[in-house]
Amino acid sequence: MKKLISVFFILIILSASCVPKKKLVISETNIVKLQKQNENTLSQLKECNEKVAKLNDDKIDFKNDNDLALKELKVISDASNTTISDQAKRLKALQDIIQAQKNSMTKLNQSIADALISYQANELYIYTKDGNVYILLEESLLFKSGSDVIDVKGKDALRKLAKAINNVKDINIMIEGHTDDIPINTARFKDNWDLSTARATTILRVLTNEFGFDPKRITASGRGKFHPVKSNDTPEGRASNRRTEIIISPDLNELFKILYQ
Repeated sequence: MKKLISVFFILIILSASCVPKKKLVISETNIVKLQKQNENTLSQLKECNEKVAKLNDDKIDFKNDNDLALKELKVISDASNTTISDQAKRLKALQDIIQAQKNSMTKLNQSIADALISYQANELYIYTKDGNVYILLEESLLFKSGSDVIDVKGKDALRKLAKAINNVKDINIMIEGHTDDIPINTARFKDNWDLSTARATTILRVLTNEFGFDPKRITASGRGKFHPVKSNDTPEGRASNRRTEIIISPDLNELFKILYQ
């Protein structure tokens, strides 16, 4: 009996000693698990801190970029405002010059019409086109057929014209000779082009050498038969095509200076 009791106590003691050991193993397992969780938590915390730091850096960079963009935008805006202001001034200057030239040419047209009022419509015709004044002189007023020598009546018309334009500044003159399409071939003129050029040059010399118009502001050209105003199929049409045109244009130098400055 005593022996049985002893064995029982021994089993109890052994059993009691096994319980703490088992708990210890469980505790160690939990500790390892907690350590891993702690390591994961620390890693996640570190990653979060890095992201926060990057966001702060990005925020600073964004602020710097935004400030720089605002500065650049202000520079562009200021430049744009300056450009718009300059363009508005240039446009106003151009409009003023154009209006002044328009007024000047209107006044000149009236002065020429008054100076040449004694001539008939079948001798000369005055009109404006594209800001220019055109004086169309018929062959019958200026020249005999096939000749580049100006008649007395024609020279008188040129004298009156010169009186109206000589004191007008900022104008240029183009003299164009025109013929019909009937061929000409003489000892003096090889063709209609020769004749038209000679007639324009003759008028140029009369206006400059005899009546004092500035030679630096006048040009002569021959257009031959190539710019008819009417059909050459009738005598009346051919007569209209045998003409000299004096084209008075405003000087555009001031306009070009503003446009290309």
